[in-house]
Amino acid sequence: MRAKALHVTRALGERIDIVPYDPAWPASFEAEAAELRRLLPPELLGRIEHFGSTAVPGLAAKPIIDMMVEVPSLAVVAQGIAPVLTPLGYEFFWRDAERGLPGIAYAWFIKRDAEGHRTHHIHCLEARSSEWERLLFRDYLRAHPEAARDYDALKRRIAEKHPDDRVAYSKAKTGFIRRVMKAARKAG
Repeated sequence: MRAKALHVTRALGERIDIVPYDPAWPASFEAEAAELRRLLPPELLGRIEHFGSTAVPGLAAKPIIDMMVEVPSLAVVAQGIAPVLTPLGYEFFWRDAERGLPGIAYAWFIKRDAEGHRTHHIHCLEARSSEWERLLFRDYLRAHPEAARDYDALKRRIAEKHPDDRVAYSKAKTGFIRRVMKAARKAG
Protein backbone atom coordinates (compact mmCIF):
# COMPACT_ATOMS: atom_id res chain seq x y z
CA MET A 1 0.00 0.00 0.00
CA ARG A 2 2.96 2.30 0.49
CA ALA A 3 3.39 2.52 -3.31
CA LYS A 4 -0.12 3.93 -3.57
CA ALA A 5 0.04 6.29 -0.60
CA LEU A 6 -1.60 9.13 -2.53
CA HIS A 7 -4.83 7.25 -3.18
CA VAL A 8 -4.90 6.07 0.43
CA THR A 9 -4.40 9.63 1.71
CA ARG A 10 -7.10 10.87 -0.66
CA ALA A 11 -9.55 8.19 0.45
CA LEU A 12 -8.99 8.86 4.15
CA GLY A 13 -9.52 12.59 3.73
CA GLU A 14 -12.70 12.52 1.67
CA ARG A 15 -15.72 14.29 3.10
CA ILE A 16 -18.28 12.24 5.02
CA ASP A 17 -21.80 12.96 3.87
CA ILE A 18 -24.74 11.25 5.55
CA VAL A 19 -27.88 11.27 3.41
CA PRO A 20 -31.43 9.96 3.94
CA TYR A 21 -32.10 6.34 3.00
CA ASP A 22 -32.44 5.81 -0.75
CA PRO A 23 -34.73 2.95 -1.81
CA ALA A 24 -32.51 2.53 -4.91
CA TRP A 25 -29.58 1.26 -2.80
CA PRO A 26 -30.59 -2.44 -2.86
CA ALA A 27 -30.85 -2.31 -6.69
CA SER A 28 -27.42 -0.65 -6.86
CA PHE A 29 -26.05 -3.53 -4.79
CA GLU A 30 -27.69 -6.13 -7.05
CA ALA A 31 -26.38 -4.42 -10.19
CA GLU A 32 -22.80 -4.33 -8.88
CA ALA A 33 -22.98 -7.95 -7.69
CA ALA A 34 -24.10 -8.94 -11.20
CA GLU A 35 -21.30 -6.85 -12.73
CA LEU A 36 -18.67 -8.54 -10.55
CA ARG A 37 -20.02 -11.95 -11.53
CA ARG A 38 -19.86 -10.89 -15.20
CA LEU A 39 -16.30 -9.56 -14.96
CA LEU A 40 -14.67 -12.24 -12.82
CA PRO A 41 -14.30 -16.00 -13.25
CA PRO A 42 -16.91 -17.86 -11.17
CA GLU A 43 -14.26 -19.80 -9.24
CA LEU A 44 -13.00 -16.50 -7.77
CA LEU A 45 -16.33 -15.50 -6.21
CA GLY A 46 -18.52 -17.10 -3.59
CA ARG A 47 -21.38 -15.36 -1.84
CA ILE A 48 -21.88 -11.62 -2.17
CA GLU A 49 -23.67 -9.75 0.62
CA HIS A 50 -24.95 -6.19 0.99
CA PHE A 51 -24.05 -4.87 4.44
CA GLY A 52 -23.54 -1.58 6.20
CA SER A 53 -26.05 1.20 6.59
CA THR A 54 -27.23 1.18 2.97
CA ALA A 55 -28.45 -2.39 3.61
CA VAL A 56 -30.81 -1.29 6.41
CA PRO A 57 -34.12 0.11 5.09
CA GLY A 58 -34.82 3.59 6.43
CA LEU A 59 -31.31 4.18 7.81
CA ALA A 60 -29.44 7.30 6.74
CA ALA A 61 -25.97 6.52 5.40
CA LYS A 62 -23.00 7.60 3.40
CA PRO A 63 -24.30 6.96 -0.15
CA ILE A 64 -21.78 4.14 -0.70
CA ILE A 65 -22.88 0.53 -1.11
CA ASP A 66 -20.84 -1.78 1.14
CA MET A 67 -20.41 -5.28 -0.22
CA MET A 68 -18.79 -8.40 1.19
CA VAL A 69 -17.44 -10.75 -1.47
CA GLU A 70 -16.28 -14.25 -0.62
CA VAL A 71 -12.97 -15.16 -2.27
CA PRO A 72 -10.84 -18.32 -2.11
CA SER A 73 -7.90 -16.39 -0.63
CA LEU A 74 -6.60 -12.86 -0.30
CA ALA A 75 -3.71 -13.82 -2.56
CA VAL A 76 -6.31 -14.48 -5.28
CA VAL A 77 -7.58 -10.93 -4.79
CA ALA A 78 -4.11 -9.51 -5.46
CA GLN A 79 -3.24 -11.92 -8.26
CA GLY A 80 -6.56 -12.59 -9.99
CA ILE A 81 -9.14 -9.94 -9.10
CA ALA A 82 -7.16 -6.69 -8.83
CA PRO A 83 -5.63 -7.16 -12.33
CA VAL A 84 -9.17 -7.31 -13.76
CA LEU A 85 -10.80 -4.53 -11.71
CA THR A 86 -8.07 -1.88 -11.43
CA PRO A 87 -7.85 -1.21 -15.20
CA LEU A 88 -11.61 -0.56 -15.03
CA GLY A 89 -11.11 2.20 -12.44
CA TYR A 90 -11.60 0.29 -9.19
CA GLU A 91 -9.07 1.40 -6.55
CA PHE A 92 -7.38 -1.50 -4.75
CA PHE A 93 -6.54 -1.21 -1.05
CA TRP A 94 -5.10 -3.71 1.38
CA ARG A 95 -3.64 -4.02 4.85
CA ASP A 96 -0.44 -5.97 5.36
CA ALA A 97 -0.71 -9.13 7.43
CA GLU A 98 2.44 -8.06 9.26
CA ARG A 99 4.40 -4.90 8.64
CA GLY A 100 7.28 -5.55 6.27
CA LEU A 101 6.32 -9.16 5.54
CA PRO A 102 4.51 -10.51 2.50
CA GLY A 103 0.85 -11.28 2.91
CA ILE A 104 -2.45 -9.43 2.92
CA ALA A 105 -4.63 -9.30 6.02
CA TYR A 106 -7.55 -7.45 4.42
CA ALA A 107 -8.35 -6.38 0.85
CA TRP A 108 -11.01 -4.12 -0.63
CA PHE A 109 -11.84 -1.91 -3.61
CA ILE A 110 -13.45 1.49 -4.03
CA LYS A 111 -15.59 2.03 -7.12
CA ARG A 112 -16.36 5.62 -8.17
CA ASP A 113 -18.78 7.27 -10.55
CA ALA A 114 -17.78 9.53 -13.45
CA GLU A 115 -17.52 12.54 -11.10
CA GLY A 116 -15.16 10.67 -8.77
CA HIS A 117 -17.67 10.05 -5.96
CA ARG A 118 -17.52 6.72 -4.20
CA THR A 119 -20.38 4.42 -5.15
CA HIS A 120 -19.27 1.03 -3.77
CA HIS A 121 -16.86 -0.46 -1.25
CA ILE A 122 -16.10 -4.07 -2.16
CA HIS A 123 -14.64 -5.97 0.79
CA CYS A 124 -13.01 -9.29 -0.19
CA LEU A 125 -13.15 -11.95 2.49
CA GLU A 126 -12.19 -15.57 2.82
CA ALA A 127 -15.02 -17.88 3.93
CA ARG A 128 -13.47 -18.32 7.38
CA SER A 129 -12.97 -14.59 8.01
CA SER A 130 -14.41 -13.23 11.24
CA GLU A 131 -15.44 -10.13 9.24
CA TRP A 132 -18.57 -12.03 8.09
CA GLU A 133 -19.87 -11.36 11.58
CA ARG A 134 -20.64 -7.83 10.38
CA LEU A 135 -23.83 -9.32 8.95
CA LEU A 136 -25.07 -9.73 12.53
CA PHE A 137 -24.93 -5.95 12.93
CA ARG A 138 -26.90 -5.41 9.70
CA ASP A 139 -29.49 -8.01 10.67
CA TYR A 140 -29.87 -6.64 14.20
CA LEU A 141 -30.51 -3.12 12.91
CA ARG A 142 -33.03 -4.46 10.40
CA ALA A 143 -34.89 -6.27 13.20
CA HIS A 144 -34.62 -3.47 15.81
CA PRO A 145 -35.77 -0.11 14.39
CA GLU A 146 -35.05 1.68 17.68
CA ALA A 147 -31.37 0.65 17.48
CA ALA A 148 -31.30 1.75 13.83
CA ARG A 149 -32.71 5.16 14.84
CA ASP A 150 -30.07 5.53 17.55
CA TYR A 151 -27.33 4.60 15.08
CA ASP A 152 -28.75 7.08 12.54
CA ALA A 153 -28.61 9.92 15.09
CA LEU A 154 -25.11 8.95 16.22
CA LYS A 155 -23.73 8.86 12.68
CA ARG A 156 -25.20 12.26 11.89
CA ARG A 157 -23.63 13.79 15.03
CA ILE A 158 -20.25 12.23 14.35
CA ALA A 159 -20.25 13.24 10.67
CA GLU A 160 -21.03 16.80 11.72
CA LYS A 161 -18.14 16.75 14.18
CA HIS A 162 -15.63 14.96 11.87
CA PRO A 163 -16.75 15.75 8.30
CA ASP A 164 -13.29 15.23 6.78
CA ASP A 165 -11.79 12.60 9.06
CA ARG A 166 -12.89 9.06 8.24
CA VAL A 167 -10.67 7.53 10.90
CA ALA A 168 -12.18 9.67 13.69
CA TYR A 169 -15.67 9.02 12.30
CA SER A 170 -15.11 5.25 12.38
CA LYS A 171 -13.55 5.28 15.86
CA ALA A 172 -16.43 7.33 17.26
CA LYS A 173 -18.91 4.60 16.22
CA THR A 174 -16.95 1.79 17.89
CA GLY A 175 -18.69 1.79 21.29
CA PHE A 176 -22.16 1.70 19.75
CA ILE A 177 -21.18 -1.06 17.33
CA ARG A 178 -19.71 -3.16 20.14
CA ARG A 179 -22.91 -2.82 22.20
CA VAL A 180 -25.09 -3.80 19.25
CA MET A 181 -22.83 -6.72 18.35
CA LYS A 182 -23.03 -7.97 21.94
CA ALA A 183 -26.84 -7.79 21.80
CA ALA A 184 -26.90 -9.43 18.35
CA ARG A 185 -24.71 -12.34 19.51
CA LYS A 186 -26.90 -12.79 22.58
CA ALA A 187 -30.08 -12.71 20.46
CA GLY A 188 -28.56 -15.06 17.85
